[in-house]
Amino acid sequence: MQLITNPRAIEEQSMRIIEDHLPDLARLPAGEKAIVKRVVHTTGDLSCAQLMRFHPRAVESGLSALRAGKPILTDVNMVRSGLIKDRLAALGVAVDCLINHPEVVTRARARGTTRAMVAMELGAQKIEGGIIAIGNAPTALFTLCRLISTGQAKPALVVGTPVGFVGAAESKEELISLDIPYITMTGTRGGSTIAAAVINALLIMA
Repeated sequence: MQLITNPRAIEEQSMRIIEDHLPDLARLPAGEKAIVKRVVHTTGDLSCAQLMRFHPRAVESGLSALRAGKPILTDVNMVRSGLIKDRLAALGVAVDCLINHPEVVTRARARGTTRAMVAMELGAQKIEGGIIAIGNAPTALFTLCRLISTGQAKPALVVGTPVGFVGAAESKEELISLDIPYITMTGTRGGSTIAAAVINALLIMA
């Protein structure tokens, strides 16, 4: 086997391999196809393609928000650190994560709840028209769904891919039930790298 060392060539060949193994991708709209390919490329797992779910307006809403320079809120710093910095800068998009904010830490300790919940309560209301990406904490997604349902949060797009066996699948089911643009991965699988991959695919398209 000849070793490929050029980064662009590696990615291009990876994407060709993904399309060869997943011919059904051809049936997807271009934006959804690009996102699924990016997620599969990031995870190295072809089965992830079958778990992705998209609201009909998800890609359009996400791209419009990015092109308008609207902010992104993440549940954990790992999602924020995985985003393509030069793409964010070119679009003038700021990314925030409040998980380690002193006020969040204090309130969560006083209430005996997760910092992710408090961070979402404090941050989501400031992201009207922007994107909220949750890649780790089901409690953050449950909280965001409640805020959206009560009209306290109005993001343009929710990328919800929390991972785990306690509440992850249920939180994503609740997200799907809402009348708001979303991109998610059903079941217990997910994670910060997947949330970042979805946003990065949008950044590349934008």
